[in-house]
Amino acid sequence: MGKPQNLKSTIVFGILTVLAIVLGIVAGTWNSLGNVTAFQFNLANIAGILVLIFATILVERLLVWLLNSIHSSSNRTNTLLRVTANLLKYIAAIVIVCGVLALLGVDIITIVAGLGVIALIIGFGAESLISDVVTGMFILLDNQYNVGDIIEVNGFRGTVTEVGIRTTSLMDVGGNVKIINNSEMKNILNRSDNISRSVADFPVPYRTDIAALEARIPAMMEAIYARHTDVMLSAPRYVGVQELGASGVSLRFVADVGEKDIFNGARILNRELLVEMRAAGVECPFTQIDVHQK
Repeated sequence: MGKPQNLKSTIVFGILTVLAIVLGIVAGTWNSLGNVTAFQFNLANIAGILVLIFATILVERLLVWLLNSIHSSSNRTNTLLRVTANLLKYIAAIVIVCGVLALLGVDIITIVAGLGVIALIIGFGAESLISDVVTGMFILLDNQYNVGDIIEVNGFRGTVTEVGIRTTSLMDVGGNVKIINNSEMKNILNRSDNISRSVADFPVPYRTDIAALEARIPAMMEAIYARHTDVMLSAPRYVGVQELGASGVSLRFVADVGEKDIFNGARILNRELLVEMRAAGVECPFTQIDVHQK
């Protein structure tokens, strides 16, 4: 839905740009300013400002639309495309502000030279903003994470949906989006860098012949993997006896999966273990109470 809306808005800005150019021609924008009246001069300035604003926004929207139209299987490439599109918005704003001031007869060079002290004053007040931007640049240069990576930061686990100049957006499995300032992106755990493991603990009764069951487990694991090659990267592994519980013996199984399938893999492994164990005549234990009556 986002791309058609961007294209629609780009077309609208294109039409407005053409209208502004027509207004500029009518007002005599391209005529010598010395040959026009005061009314024409004011109207010409207005037309020039409109042309600048709409033309700049039109170019920015076209470039963003082109960047969004590029599809890549590389998370790194997608991240750079998103950041570039985000940066274009700031560049367009700067061009519009400087251009409007220039059309109004303001000496831009003098203003820029005088902005040194003002920028220093603003810098102290906008320390967090500067920190966000600088940290964002280091995140991109160090390639700490990219769009599509699953990361965990400050206890929040989610997929990176946007990497901007100031902020990073994460979406968890419930569809909740959390926007975090880049300066707060510390102690990041990038879970997409390595293979993840789904873990399932399956209890069996104490009366179960563990040695006989363990001999049958490899065939069970191969059967489970054959049914779920789309989620599991290899056949699940039997780790061993995890716990001697109150009602039974807990056996641990692990399966290598991608980080995005870590929870789904655990659910599948639990279900398949239940099916395979029941087929082998092994039921899950349940709490039992022995009552002795004199």
